[in-house]
Amino acid sequence: MPAGKFQVMTMTDAAAERVRELVDNADTDVLGLRVGIKKGGCAGMEYTMDLVNEPKPGDDRIDDKGATLFVDPSAVLFLLGTEMDFEITKFRSGFVFKNPNEVSACGCGESISLQAADPALLAR
Repeated sequence: MPAGKFQVMTMTDAAAERVRELVDNADTDVLGLRVGIKKGGCAGMEYTMDLVNEPKPGDDRIDDKGATLFVDPSAVLFLLGTEMDFEITKFRSGFVFKNPNEVSACGCGESISLQAADPALLAR
């Protein structure tokens, strides 16, 4: 990451390790994982994740702890300040997002309600 560039989101060591595993075990040449937001679920929005073969114009690229994330440009203000983690519990394993822009979440934990962050935060 270039000096002075603001990073939209961060990854814990566990999340970075899981991203590296997904990239290393992919059937095709993969550069990283794209994180985004889509409308859906009972709370209104859901996180999306896709393996990236080729970056899209406008993607925000994050290289951290040996792993690469691409943030969909339409999701940047909703993901600003988010920490992505990877958890394994007795009943599930998966990525978990600690997002300061989250307003509420549904009871099952699959969808969230988000408010956009102040765009001035990107100018830092």
